[in-house]
Amino acid sequence: MDLSIVISLYNEVESLPELVSWIHRSLEGQGLDYEIILVDDGSTDGSWDFISGACAGDSRIHGIRFRRNYGKSAALYCGFDAACGDIVVTMDADLQDSPEEIPEMIRMIREEGYDLVSGWKQKRHDNVLMKNIPSKIYNSTARRVTGLKLHDMNCGLKAYRKDVVKNIEVYGEMHRFIPYLAKNAGFLNIGEKVVHHQARKYGKSKFGMDRFIHGFLDLLSIWFLQIFGKKPMHLFGAMGVLTFLIGAVIAIWLIADKLVSQAHGTYFRAVTDQPLFYLALVAVILGAMLFLTGFLGELIARNAPERNRYNIRERL
Repeated sequence: MDLSIVISLYNEVESLPELVSWIHRSLEGQGLDYEIILVDDGSTDGSWDFISGACAGDSRIHGIRFRRNYGKSAALYCGFDAACGDIVVTMDADLQDSPEEIPEMIRMIREEGYDLVSGWKQKRHDNVLMKNIPSKIYNSTARRVTGLKLHDMNCGLKAYRKDVVKNIEVYGEMHRFIPYLAKNAGFLNIGEKVVHHQARKYGKSKFGMDRFIHGFLDLLSIWFLQIFGKKPMHLFGAMGVLTFLIGAVIAIWLIADKLVSQAHGTYFRAVTDQPLFYLALVAVILGAMLFLTGFLGELIARNAPERNRYNIRERL
């Protein structure tokens, strides 16, 4: 199969008929063997009734239904697992992503050798204060942290080689950072395409301002896990040793200064009367705890089932 289109949706019954029809029109005459996988993330508005009917009437449409709302990452994870196409495209169900962009994205993967092509909604039709400005700040931060020069990391319209979606794990709220997950899995040829963004036609957005706060925290989490997830001792051990040494050196210096002053008969303060001594003790204890944290993290990492999981590109 040439193409799988994975669409995560939640209460989008009004837009689904138009979306499916639009996809068929956009791919007509392209000579592509494709499937549409509609993942219903616990909708309560009749979306599944449409999907059931569509699946019965068109063998190219497949449906997955969650018992409750798990989130977009869970929907994409199951959609990726079910996808059979050599190229996998993701898009939102709210009609803001245009299926007419798909053929060009496929060409970029096939002819230009990209592993992943991410859409860039250069001209957005969203609320400026609620979405446009926060999105620019968020994407600027993401570029600095991930090293990926993408203008719109969270754009729902993306195209991937099949190997990419089969070798990454999307969980929690990590759907925002799939390009970074792909990069850390060894898929480095990541491109970008300006795509047409349309104003929402039905309903309202399912995401509020809190997604930017959560997104920033998730970005820090994924950055930390990718760098130190398999080597926690490199972070906590180093911090622990440094903190312990600083505290120990200060404590020894205070004791030595007191002994020298006492030996020469000059005025001295008792070590226990000096606040700096207690700060040094805190540093020593904190350093020991950080080191033990790194040690325990290392034990957990070494016993994790995926400790020797590597993405092999090819064998000869």
